[in-house]
Parts: sequence; C-alpha cells; structure tokens
Amino acid sequence: MRLDLAITVGAAQPRLHIMLDQSVLKKFSSVFSAAVMCASLAASETSVVDGDTIDVDGIRMRINAIDAPEYGQKCGKWACGKAATEELARLIGSTNVTCNVLGDDGMGREIATCFVGEVDLGREMVRNGLAWAFVKYSEEYTPDEAEARRQKLGIWATTAIPPWEYRAARWAVAEQEAPDGCPIKGNISKNGMIYHAPWSPWYKKTSINEAKGERWFCSEAEAVANGWRAPRWR
Repeated sequence: MRLDLAITVGAAQPRLHIMLDQSVLKKFSSVFSAAVMCASLAASETSVVDGDTIDVDGIRMRINAIDAPEYGQKCGKWACGKAATEELARLIGSTNVTCNVLGDDGMGREIATCFVGEVDLGREMVRNGLAWAFVKYSEEYTPDEAEARRQKLGIWATTAIPPWEYRAARWAVAEQEAPDGCPIKGNISKNGMIYHAPWSPWYKKTSINEAKGERWFCSEAEAVANGWRAPRWR
C-alpha cells in the first residue's frame, strides 16, 4: 500500500496533492460513497418492487429493519406477499419518497430508511401487520410489531411463517435438486437478465437454457455480480 503526498506552492494558496495506489483508492472511494449516500435522498420517481423493496430514481432500496412476506408467499389461504406489496404502494401513493441510505446489502440494493413526509414506511408496514420487525439486524420496530400482534392485524390474524423461514425452507428443497447445489435460476427474456430465487412465484415455471447464456447461480450476490437482477412484482 502506498500513500504519496506533495505540496505545490505558487502565487495561489498551496495545494496538497495525494497520490494513492489502487488498493487505497478503492477503500477511499468506498468510504466516500458511503458518506455521500448517508445523506437524505429525495426521489422524483419511485416504484414498488415488493413489500420491503422500492426503486428510487433507478436505485434499488431494501427498507431497513423490516422483512415483508415474499411476493409469492401465502399466510394460510391469504396472499400476504401480494398484500404487502400493495400496502407499500398505497402508503407511497403518488408522493415523493425520501430515503436515508445506510449502506448496501451486497446484492445490488441499498439499505435505507425511507419516508413519505414524516411517515416512516418501514414502521408503518410493521404497524399495519404487513411486515415483521427484522430483529436479526435491528430492534427498531419491535414495539410496533408487538402492538400489531396485540391487535391481530394482517399477518398476526392468520397462520404466518416469517419470510426468513419461508426462504430457508424453499432454498433447502431447491438446493437438493439444482446442479452443484446452486439453485438460483438466471433467466434471459425480453425483460432482460432476471434471476429467480427458489421463493420466486416464477421459479418452477422457469427453465434454464445454457445455450442461450442462461445459467445457475449459488447466491443472489453472484447473480448480481454477473449482471442479472431480481424480478419486480408490480
């Protein structure tokens, strides 16, 4: 690792020049990007991907501290995943969204706390019984979850499996059947290069044609790194 400093003195104020090798530059760039992204971003265009994910001016945001039912997930006979997606869309409406970005999740998404005016979208989803407080990462919304549970709202009014358990169960089955235990399907269609994880409602309908360039992936991060994106459900 190399860090070179040089000072240029002239008629103007002295200037400090910093020469960094590539490893230092990469680290500096990451820190600088994180510092910039921690600022509030006001969106001019927002679209809902699913119950805990939105696209904000083309940037995919995973809402911090919540985990909503997967789009294809059912709670008893109720399509709770679809209901969660529709609830998030209702909360946003046609109003601009402001997001405080906290970092990235390694899967092409930024982790963010997002607001419509003063309304915290993550908190409202939990309060309305359309998402779990994601205590693995934060206990921010546990009081809101407790109140939704007490009132038997949404997921608390029926038989509901937490989405992390739902994903794990689907993954375990698909992993046994997939080539080399890599169950994510990288599909290519007119909509682009889209990957389907085992909990995708399109998973069983999706076949892989390696002659077309389609392929299997062992993780979502690997799929994203190779140019595939997650599907949008709305």
